[in-house]
Amino acid sequence: MVKSNNQGFTLIELMIVVAIIAIIAAIAVPNLLSARLAANESNAISTLRQLVSAQAQFQQGGSIDADSDGTGEYGFFGDLSGLYQLDSHGGPANANTLTPPVLAASFRNITAAGMVTKGGYIFQIWLPDAAGLGVAEDGVGNALMAVADADNAELAWCAYAWPGNLGQTGNRAFFVNQQGEILYTNQSVNQAYDGAANAPVADAAFDAAGAGGGDITGNIDPGNAAIDGETWVTLN
Repeated sequence: MVKSNNQGFTLIELMIVVAIIAIIAAIAVPNLLSARLAANESNAISTLRQLVSAQAQFQQGGSIDADSDGTGEYGFFGDLSGLYQLDSHGGPANANTLTPPVLAASFRNITAAGMVTKGGYIFQIWLPDAAGLGVAEDGVGNALMAVADADNAELAWCAYAWPGNLGQTGNRAFFVNQQGEILYTNQSVNQAYDGAANAPVADAAFDAAGAGGGDITGNIDPGNAAIDGETWVTLN
């Protein structure tokens, strides 16, 4: 009779292997999550920089001139991505969309609250009305957008980016406006910008000593408490 020398793993050996795998996982998983958060935040910053360039090109090109004064207005995601007709702001009849668009088609996926989700972050643009109060788009470019004031929209806009799932897709929130300077907050005081249900208000990052009440034509004051109670810091 031929005896087999094949032997399986002992229970102790299996326990050692399982323990080693658990240790490796305990080290690797947090590092992977941290890398994912960093990548999402980097993409959000890059997107806001793209938005600054797109807004400048859109405004300077006079793509929308609702009051026909020869000076263009800034736009919403639907304007910049070629989703809306260019008369959406109540200007001269123009059934055309922006061709070619200055933002990618992925920015056409706009919710009724005016939000776009991309790379684990939610983005939103605000334009001022006649009182300077922030107006959001509605995703279809209808009469709601005509509320944005042509004169004020020639001068100001702002946008926010915040985690779609705080702690899982990102930690910091970001802000930018027509000045082109990106600010961020670590959300360390009393805010938790997290998903569509917990979004920044239009003037969240603006100077707490300013007009408030939703005015987005006022000043920002990096490094000091803003209207939302957070400290928004200039991104280096």
